[in-house]
Amino acid sequence: MKGTLVLDSAGLAGYLESDRKVMLLVDAAKRQDRALVISAATVIEVQHGRVRPARMNWVLSRLRVEDLTRDAARAAAALLEEAGLHGHRCAIDAMVAEAALRQRPPVTLLTSDVGDLSRLCGSAVRVIGI
Repeated sequence: MKGTLVLDSAGLAGYLESDRKVMLLVDAAKRQDRALVISAATVIEVQHGRVRPARMNWVLSRLRVEDLTRDAARAAAALLEEAGLHGHRCAIDAMVAEAALRQRPPVTLLTSDVGDLSRLCGSAVRVIGI
């Protein structure tokens, strides 16, 4: 693999809905032999009544889902502390950032929350707004 593309909830929602911008970025990542990754927390965050289970299963079969472990939770909490952010508002962002920081570089993260995720990831991850 030659790097990683990480999707947060906006990225996963875009993939589920076949959003043009997201699909162009996903297709480019596939052509570049980049891993496609999400945090397990992202699956929970995008769940709502209009998400078709068959579509979710198909999309998830094409992504690597990073588990939420005790060590990952502690690392995410440390990221919140370092960034001066609060877990109540940014817990899932911190889990996504922690997963992104563990991936093979170069790492790109698709998000609708560029500000917080840039603070959490620092310069190690390229954050792209969608």
